[in-house]
Amino acid sequence: MSFDAVDVIRTKRDRGELSDGQIDWVIDAYTKGEVADEQMSALAMAILLNGMNRREIARWTAAMIASGERMDFGKLSRPTADKHSTGGVGDKITLPLAPLVAACGVAVPQLSGRGLGHTGGTLDKLESIPGWRASLSNDELMRQLEEVGAVICAAGDGLAPADKKLYALRDVTGTVEAIPLIASSIMSKKIAEGTGALVLDVKVGSGAFMKDLADARELAETMVALGTDAGVKTVALLTDMSVPLGLTAGNALEVRESVEVLAGGGPADVVELTVALAREMLAAAGVEADPAEKLRDGTAMDVWRAMIAAQGGDPSAELPIAPEQHVVPAPATGVLSKLDALAVGVAAWRLGAGRARKEDPVSPVAGVEMHAKPGDQVTEGQPLLTLHTDDPTRIERALESLTDATEVADSYEPGPLIIDRISP
Repeated sequence: MSFDAVDVIRTKRDRGELSDGQIDWVIDAYTKGEVADEQMSALAMAILLNGMNRREIARWTAAMIASGERMDFGKLSRPTADKHSTGGVGDKITLPLAPLVAACGVAVPQLSGRGLGHTGGTLDKLESIPGWRASLSNDELMRQLEEVGAVICAAGDGLAPADKKLYALRDVTGTVEAIPLIASSIMSKKIAEGTGALVLDVKVGSGAFMKDLADARELAETMVALGTDAGVKTVALLTDMSVPLGLTAGNALEVRESVEVLAGGGPADVVELTVALAREMLAAAGVEADPAEKLRDGTAMDVWRAMIAAQGGDPSAELPIAPEQHVVPAPATGVLSKLDALAVGVAAWRLGAGRARKEDPVSPVAGVEMHAKPGDQVTEGQPLLTLHTDDPTRIERALESLTDATEVADSYEPGPLIIDRISP
Protein backbone atom coordinates (compact mmCIF):
# COMPACT_ATOMS: atom_id res chain seq x y z
CA MET A 1 0.00 0.00 0.00
CA SER A 2 1.33 3.44 -0.92
CA PHE A 3 1.36 6.33 1.55
CA ASP A 4 2.06 10.03 1.31
CA ALA A 5 4.48 11.84 3.65
CA VAL A 6 2.24 14.90 3.94
CA ASP A 7 -0.71 12.74 5.02
CA VAL A 8 1.43 11.03 7.67
CA ILE A 9 2.59 14.44 8.98
CA ARG A 10 -1.00 15.78 9.04
CA THR A 11 -2.20 12.73 11.00
CA LYS A 12 0.23 13.38 13.83
CA ARG A 13 -0.08 17.17 13.56
CA ASP A 14 -3.82 16.82 14.17
CA ARG A 15 -3.20 14.53 17.20
CA GLY A 16 -4.20 11.38 15.35
CA GLU A 17 -2.72 7.90 15.73
CA LEU A 18 -0.34 6.68 13.05
CA SER A 19 -1.29 3.28 11.65
CA ASP A 20 1.18 0.40 11.52
CA GLY A 21 1.28 0.80 7.74
CA GLN A 22 2.04 4.51 7.95
CA ILE A 23 4.87 3.94 10.43
CA ASP A 24 6.43 1.07 8.46
CA TRP A 25 6.27 3.07 5.26
CA VAL A 26 7.64 6.38 6.58
CA ILE A 27 10.65 4.78 8.33
CA ASP A 28 11.50 2.66 5.28
CA ALA A 29 11.02 5.56 2.85
CA TYR A 30 13.08 7.94 4.99
CA THR A 31 15.93 5.41 5.27
CA LYS A 32 15.94 5.07 1.48
CA GLY A 33 15.86 8.84 0.94
CA GLU A 34 12.33 8.88 -0.48
CA VAL A 35 11.02 11.03 2.38
CA ALA A 36 12.92 14.33 2.58
CA ASP A 37 14.66 15.60 5.71
CA GLU A 38 12.28 18.56 5.97
CA GLN A 39 9.30 16.17 5.94
CA MET A 40 10.76 13.93 8.63
CA SER A 41 11.64 17.09 10.63
CA ALA A 42 7.99 18.14 10.54
CA LEU A 43 6.87 14.65 11.64
CA ALA A 44 9.45 14.58 14.47
CA MET A 45 8.20 17.96 15.73
CA ALA A 46 4.59 16.74 15.58
CA ILE A 47 5.61 13.68 17.64
CA LEU A 48 7.43 15.92 20.15
CA LEU A 49 4.33 18.10 20.58
CA ASN A 50 1.58 15.46 20.43
CA GLY A 51 3.25 12.25 21.61
CA MET A 52 2.65 8.61 20.68
CA ASN A 53 0.83 5.78 22.42
CA ARG A 54 2.47 2.48 23.38
CA ARG A 55 1.40 0.73 20.17
CA GLU A 56 2.79 3.52 17.99
CA ILE A 57 6.12 3.62 19.84
CA ALA A 58 6.45 -0.19 19.67
CA ARG A 59 5.74 -0.18 15.93
CA TRP A 60 8.11 2.76 15.32
CA THR A 61 10.86 0.88 17.18
CA ALA A 62 10.17 -2.33 15.22
CA ALA A 63 10.33 -0.43 11.93
CA MET A 64 13.71 1.05 12.88
CA ILE A 65 15.00 -2.43 13.80
CA ALA A 66 13.74 -3.74 10.45
CA SER A 67 15.76 -1.06 8.61
CA GLY A 68 18.96 -3.05 9.28
CA GLU A 69 20.44 -6.31 10.50
CA ARG A 70 19.88 -8.15 13.78
CA MET A 71 22.59 -9.91 15.74
CA ASP A 72 22.13 -13.35 17.28
CA PHE A 73 24.06 -14.50 20.35
CA GLY A 74 22.19 -17.79 20.58
CA LYS A 75 25.31 -19.86 19.82
CA LEU A 76 27.28 -18.51 22.76
CA SER A 77 27.90 -20.90 25.65
CA ARG A 78 26.51 -18.46 28.23
CA PRO A 79 23.55 -16.06 28.50
CA THR A 80 23.90 -12.41 27.50
CA ALA A 81 23.03 -9.19 29.32
CA ASP A 82 23.64 -5.57 28.44
CA LYS A 83 23.37 -2.18 30.15
CA HIS A 84 22.48 1.19 28.70
CA SER A 85 22.90 4.51 30.46
CA THR A 86 21.16 7.66 29.26
CA GLY A 87 24.41 9.51 29.98
CA GLY A 88 25.83 11.73 32.65
CA VAL A 89 28.95 13.35 34.07
CA GLY A 90 31.66 11.02 35.37
CA ASP A 91 29.56 8.04 34.28
CA LYS A 92 32.32 5.49 33.75
CA ILE A 93 30.17 2.60 35.03
CA THR A 94 30.34 0.54 31.80
CA LEU A 95 34.11 0.15 32.18
CA PRO A 96 34.14 -1.83 35.46
CA LEU A 97 30.63 -3.26 34.94
CA ALA A 98 31.20 -5.24 31.72
CA PRO A 99 34.19 -7.28 33.02
CA LEU A 100 32.52 -7.68 36.43
CA VAL A 101 29.36 -9.25 34.97
CA ALA A 102 31.48 -11.40 32.62
CA ALA A 103 33.46 -12.62 35.64
CA CYS A 104 30.14 -13.89 37.05
CA GLY A 105 29.39 -16.02 33.96
CA VAL A 106 27.26 -13.75 31.77
CA ALA A 107 28.46 -12.50 28.36
CA VAL A 108 28.27 -8.71 27.95
CA PRO A 109 28.04 -7.35 24.38
CA GLN A 110 28.35 -3.65 25.22
CA LEU A 111 27.92 -1.69 21.98
CA SER A 112 28.76 1.86 23.03
CA GLY A 113 28.98 5.35 21.59
CA ARG A 114 30.98 8.54 21.69
CA GLY A 115 30.34 11.64 23.76
CA LEU A 116 28.52 14.70 22.52
CA GLY A 117 28.29 17.89 24.58
CA HIS A 118 28.83 17.62 28.33
CA THR A 119 28.29 13.83 28.66
CA GLY A 120 31.28 11.60 28.08
CA GLY A 121 31.40 8.70 25.62
CA THR A 122 32.57 5.24 26.64
CA LEU A 123 34.59 4.72 23.45
CA ASP A 124 36.39 8.06 23.92
CA LYS A 125 37.40 6.98 27.42
CA LEU A 126 38.77 3.62 26.33
CA GLU A 127 40.68 5.16 23.41
CA SER A 128 42.93 6.85 25.98
CA ILE A 129 44.44 3.37 26.54
CA PRO A 130 47.41 2.94 24.15
CA GLY A 131 46.58 0.61 21.24
CA TRP A 132 42.92 -0.01 22.12
CA ARG A 133 40.53 -0.07 19.16
CA ALA A 134 36.78 0.45 19.14
CA SER A 135 35.85 -1.19 15.82
CA LEU A 136 35.44 -4.97 15.64
CA SER A 137 34.01 -7.21 12.94
CA ASN A 138 31.04 -9.40 13.89
CA ASP A 139 33.35 -12.43 13.91
CA GLU A 140 35.81 -10.70 16.26
CA LEU A 141 32.93 -9.64 18.51
CA MET A 142 31.55 -13.19 18.76
CA ARG A 143 34.98 -14.71 19.38
CA GLN A 144 35.80 -12.22 22.13
CA LEU A 145 32.42 -12.76 23.80
CA GLU A 146 33.02 -16.51 23.85
CA GLU A 147 36.66 -16.37 24.96
CA VAL A 148 36.72 -13.32 27.27
CA GLY A 149 33.04 -12.81 28.07
CA ALA A 150 32.94 -9.03 27.60
CA VAL A 151 33.21 -6.62 24.69
CA ILE A 152 32.95 -2.83 24.68
CA CYS A 153 33.01 -1.65 21.08
CA ALA A 154 31.38 0.59 18.48
CA ALA A 155 28.06 -0.50 17.04
CA GLY A 156 28.28 -1.44 13.36
CA ASP A 157 26.55 0.63 10.69
CA GLY A 158 24.19 -2.26 9.98
CA LEU A 159 22.25 -1.95 13.27
CA ALA A 160 19.14 0.26 12.94
CA PRO A 161 20.47 2.58 10.18
CA ALA A 162 17.15 4.46 10.30
CA ASP A 163 18.05 5.54 13.83
CA LYS A 164 21.45 6.89 12.80
CA LYS A 165 19.83 9.07 10.14
CA LEU A 166 16.96 10.22 12.35
CA TYR A 167 19.23 10.92 15.34
CA ALA A 168 21.34 13.34 13.28
CA LEU A 169 18.18 15.09 12.10
CA ARG A 170 16.72 15.42 15.61
CA ASP A 171 19.99 16.96 16.77
CA VAL A 172 19.57 19.96 14.43
CA THR A 173 15.78 20.39 14.58
CA GLY A 174 15.11 20.78 18.32
CA THR A 175 13.39 17.40 18.60
CA VAL A 176 15.95 15.45 20.65
CA GLU A 177 13.74 15.70 23.76
CA ALA A 178 10.77 13.76 22.33
CA ILE A 179 10.38 10.79 24.71
CA PRO A 180 8.90 8.43 22.05
CA LEU A 181 11.90 9.18 19.81
CA ILE A 182 14.48 8.85 22.62
CA ALA A 183 12.98 5.51 23.72
CA SER A 184 12.74 4.08 20.20
CA SER A 185 16.27 5.29 19.35
CA ILE A 186 17.83 3.53 22.35
CA MET A 187 15.70 0.41 22.22
CA SER A 188 15.88 -0.18 18.45
CA LYS A 189 19.67 -0.53 18.73
CA LYS A 190 19.56 -2.60 21.91
CA ILE A 191 16.89 -5.01 20.60
CA ALA A 192 18.63 -5.32 17.21
CA GLU A 193 21.84 -6.09 19.10
CA GLY A 194 20.21 -9.33 20.24
CA THR A 195 20.94 -9.34 23.97
CA GLY A 196 18.76 -11.60 26.12
CA ALA A 197 18.53 -9.18 29.06
CA LEU A 198 18.86 -5.41 29.33
CA VAL A 199 19.27 -3.15 32.35
CA LEU A 200 18.67 0.56 31.81
CA ASP A 201 20.33 3.26 33.92
CA VAL A 202 18.08 6.29 33.46
CA LYS A 203 19.76 9.36 34.90
CA VAL A 204 17.88 12.32 36.38
CA GLY A 205 19.26 15.66 37.57
CA SER A 206 21.24 18.66 36.36
CA GLY A 207 23.94 16.61 34.62
CA ALA A 208 21.46 14.23 32.98
CA PHE A 209 19.52 14.48 29.77
CA MET A 210 16.32 14.29 31.85
CA LYS A 211 16.29 17.03 34.51
CA ASP A 212 12.83 16.15 35.81
CA LEU A 213 11.98 12.95 37.73
CA ALA A 214 8.55 12.58 36.07
CA ASP A 215 10.12 12.75 32.59
CA ALA A 216 12.85 10.28 33.55
CA ARG A 217 10.24 7.89 34.95
CA GLU A 218 8.14 8.15 31.75
CA LEU A 219 11.21 7.41 29.63
CA ALA A 220 12.20 4.44 31.82
CA GLU A 221 8.68 2.98 31.78
CA THR A 222 8.45 3.41 27.99
CA MET A 223 11.77 1.66 27.39
CA VAL A 224 11.00 -1.19 29.80
CA ALA A 225 7.70 -1.74 27.98
CA LEU A 226 9.43 -1.73 24.57
CA GLY A 227 12.02 -4.27 25.69
CA THR A 228 9.44 -6.49 27.35
CA ASP A 229 7.18 -6.42 24.27
CA ALA A 230 10.18 -7.44 22.14
CA GLY A 231 10.96 -10.44 24.36
CA VAL A 232 13.99 -8.91 26.08
CA LYS A 233 14.03 -9.12 29.91
CA THR A 234 14.24 -5.40 30.71
CA VAL A 235 14.42 -3.44 33.96
CA ALA A 236 15.46 0.15 34.69
CA LEU A 237 17.03 1.96 37.60
CA LEU A 238 16.38 5.69 38.05
CA THR A 239 19.64 7.15 39.36
CA ASP A 240 20.72 10.57 40.56
CA MET A 241 22.86 12.78 38.31
CA SER A 242 22.71 16.07 40.20
CA VAL A 243 26.28 15.35 41.37
CA PRO A 244 28.99 13.80 39.13
CA LEU A 245 29.66 10.08 39.58
CA GLY A 246 32.95 9.38 41.26
CA LEU A 247 35.80 11.86 41.54
CA THR A 248 36.70 12.30 37.86
CA ALA A 249 35.12 13.55 34.62
CA GLY A 250 37.30 13.10 31.54
CA ASN A 251 38.64 10.26 29.44
CA ALA A 252 41.95 8.95 30.86
CA LEU A 253 40.97 10.21 34.33
CA GLU A 254 37.85 8.01 34.28
CA VAL A 255 39.74 4.95 33.02
CA ARG A 256 42.17 5.34 35.92
CA GLU A 257 39.28 5.52 38.39
CA SER A 258 37.59 2.48 36.80
CA VAL A 259 40.75 0.43 37.28
CA GLU A 260 40.76 1.49 40.95
CA VAL A 261 37.22 0.07 41.28
CA LEU A 262 38.30 -3.20 39.63
CA ALA A 263 41.22 -3.35 42.06
CA GLY A 264 38.78 -3.34 44.97
CA GLY A 265 38.90 0.40 45.73
CA GLY A 266 37.49 3.48 44.03
CA PRO A 267 34.79 5.98 45.06
CA ALA A 268 31.86 4.56 47.04
CA ASP A 269 29.17 5.83 44.64
CA VAL A 270 30.82 4.25 41.59
CA VAL A 271 31.17 0.92 43.44
CA GLU A 272 27.56 1.08 44.69
CA LEU A 273 26.07 1.67 41.23
CA THR A 274 28.38 -0.81 39.49
CA VAL A 275 27.44 -3.60 41.91
CA ALA A 276 23.71 -2.71 41.82
CA LEU A 277 23.61 -2.80 38.01
CA ALA A 278 25.65 -6.02 37.97
CA ARG A 279 23.12 -7.67 40.30
CA GLU A 280 20.26 -6.58 38.04
CA MET A 281 22.03 -7.92 34.92
CA LEU A 282 22.79 -11.26 36.56
CA ALA A 283 19.23 -11.64 37.84
CA ALA A 284 17.78 -10.81 34.41
CA ALA A 285 20.12 -13.38 32.84
CA GLY A 286 19.14 -16.01 35.43
CA VAL A 287 22.62 -16.36 36.95
CA GLU A 288 23.29 -16.46 40.69
CA ALA A 289 26.59 -14.89 41.72
CA ASP A 290 27.91 -12.20 44.06
CA PRO A 291 29.50 -9.41 42.00
CA ALA A 292 30.97 -7.73 45.10
CA GLU A 293 33.04 -10.87 45.70
CA LYS A 294 34.38 -10.77 42.13
CA LEU A 295 35.64 -7.22 42.75
CA ARG A 296 37.31 -8.34 45.98
CA ASP A 297 39.03 -11.47 44.64
CA GLY A 298 40.50 -9.88 41.48
CA THR A 299 38.52 -11.96 38.97
CA ALA A 300 36.85 -8.88 37.44
CA MET A 301 40.28 -7.26 36.99
CA ASP A 302 41.51 -10.36 35.15
CA VAL A 303 38.59 -10.08 32.70
CA TRP A 304 39.26 -6.33 32.26
CA ARG A 305 42.89 -6.98 31.31
CA ALA A 306 41.87 -9.74 28.88
CA MET A 307 39.14 -7.55 27.35
CA ILE A 308 41.50 -4.59 26.79
CA ALA A 309 44.26 -6.83 25.38
CA ALA A 310 41.83 -8.59 23.01
CA GLN A 311 41.10 -5.21 21.39
CA GLY A 312 44.76 -4.30 20.94
CA GLY A 313 45.17 -2.29 24.12
CA ASP A 314 47.93 -2.56 26.68
CA PRO A 315 46.27 -2.85 30.12
CA SER A 316 49.64 -2.25 31.80
CA ALA A 317 50.49 0.91 29.86
CA GLU A 318 50.73 4.26 31.60
CA LEU A 319 47.70 6.42 30.85
CA PRO A 320 48.41 9.89 29.45
CA ILE A 321 48.61 12.81 31.92
CA ALA A 322 47.66 16.42 31.20
CA PRO A 323 50.63 18.79 30.85
CA GLU A 324 48.52 21.70 32.15
CA GLN A 325 46.70 21.60 35.51
CA HIS A 326 44.84 24.31 37.40
CA VAL A 327 43.63 24.02 41.00
CA VAL A 328 40.28 25.51 42.10
CA PRO A 329 40.29 26.12 45.88
CA ALA A 330 37.37 25.67 48.28
CA PRO A 331 35.63 29.06 48.74
CA ALA A 332 34.95 28.63 52.47
CA THR A 333 35.25 26.28 55.45
CA GLY A 334 32.34 23.95 56.16
CA VAL A 335 30.50 21.08 54.48
CA LEU A 336 30.43 20.93 50.71
CA SER A 337 26.70 21.10 49.97
CA LYS A 338 26.68 21.45 46.17
CA LEU A 339 28.78 20.15 43.29
CA ASP A 340 26.72 20.68 40.17
CA ALA A 341 27.05 17.87 37.64
CA LEU A 342 26.18 19.98 34.59
CA ALA A 343 28.75 22.66 35.48
CA VAL A 344 31.48 20.04 35.96
CA GLY A 345 30.50 18.34 32.70
CA VAL A 346 30.61 21.61 30.77
CA ALA A 347 34.01 22.43 32.32
CA ALA A 348 35.40 19.03 31.26
CA TRP A 349 33.99 19.58 27.76
CA ARG A 350 35.54 23.07 27.49
CA LEU A 351 38.88 21.66 28.65
CA GLY A 352 38.79 19.32 25.62
CA ALA A 353 37.26 16.11 27.02
CA GLY A 354 34.13 16.34 24.85
CA ARG A 355 33.03 17.48 21.43
CA ALA A 356 30.53 20.01 20.09
CA ARG A 357 30.10 18.15 16.77
CA LYS A 358 30.40 14.46 15.97
CA GLU A 359 33.53 15.01 13.87
CA ASP A 360 35.46 16.94 16.54
CA PRO A 361 38.52 15.29 18.16
CA VAL A 362 38.67 14.84 21.94
CA SER A 363 41.63 15.09 24.28
CA PRO A 364 42.42 11.92 26.24
CA VAL A 365 43.96 13.92 29.12
CA ALA A 366 41.37 16.70 29.58
CA GLY A 367 38.87 16.71 32.41
CA VAL A 368 38.05 17.62 35.99
CA GLU A 369 39.33 15.88 39.11
CA MET A 370 37.23 16.37 42.26
CA HIS A 371 38.89 16.32 45.69
CA ALA A 372 35.62 16.39 47.67
CA LYS A 373 31.97 15.43 47.18
CA PRO A 374 28.84 16.89 48.82
CA GLY A 375 28.82 15.88 52.48
CA ASP A 376 32.61 16.16 52.83
CA GLN A 377 34.21 18.68 55.21
CA VAL A 378 36.32 21.28 53.36
CA THR A 379 38.66 24.06 54.50
CA GLU A 380 38.84 27.43 52.74
CA GLY A 381 41.72 27.43 50.25
CA GLN A 382 42.20 23.66 50.07
CA PRO A 383 42.15 22.11 46.57
CA LEU A 384 38.53 21.40 45.64
CA LEU A 385 38.89 20.71 41.90
CA THR A 386 41.85 20.25 39.57
CA LEU A 387 41.34 21.10 35.90
CA HIS A 388 43.35 18.99 33.43
CA THR A 389 44.03 20.03 29.82
CA ASP A 390 46.67 20.00 27.09
CA ASP A 391 45.68 23.53 26.01
CA PRO A 392 46.08 26.26 28.67
CA THR A 393 43.89 28.68 26.69
CA ARG A 394 40.91 26.48 27.56
CA ILE A 395 41.17 26.98 31.32
CA GLU A 396 39.51 30.40 31.52
CA ARG A 397 36.29 29.27 29.81
CA ALA A 398 36.19 26.12 31.93
CA LEU A 399 36.43 28.28 35.06
CA GLU A 400 33.49 30.39 33.82
CA SER A 401 31.27 27.31 33.76
CA LEU A 402 32.20 26.56 37.40
CA THR A 403 31.23 30.01 38.78
CA ASP A 404 28.15 28.74 40.65
CA ALA A 405 29.03 25.03 40.65
CA THR A 406 29.88 24.67 44.35
CA GLU A 407 28.46 25.78 47.69
CA VAL A 408 29.67 25.30 51.25
CA ALA A 409 27.19 25.16 54.16
CA ASP A 410 26.94 24.04 57.78
CA SER A 411 25.47 20.64 56.90
CA TYR A 412 24.27 18.49 54.00
CA GLU A 413 21.78 15.62 53.72
CA PRO A 414 22.50 13.50 50.63
CA GLY A 415 19.65 11.87 48.73
CA PRO A 416 19.80 8.29 47.46
CA LEU A 417 21.97 7.43 44.45
CA ILE A 418 19.42 4.87 43.26
CA ILE A 419 16.02 6.60 43.29
CA ASP A 420 13.74 3.85 42.02
CA ARG A 421 13.52 0.58 40.10
CA ILE A 422 11.15 0.14 37.14
CA SER A 423 10.17 -3.37 36.09
CA PRO A 424 7.48 -4.73 33.72
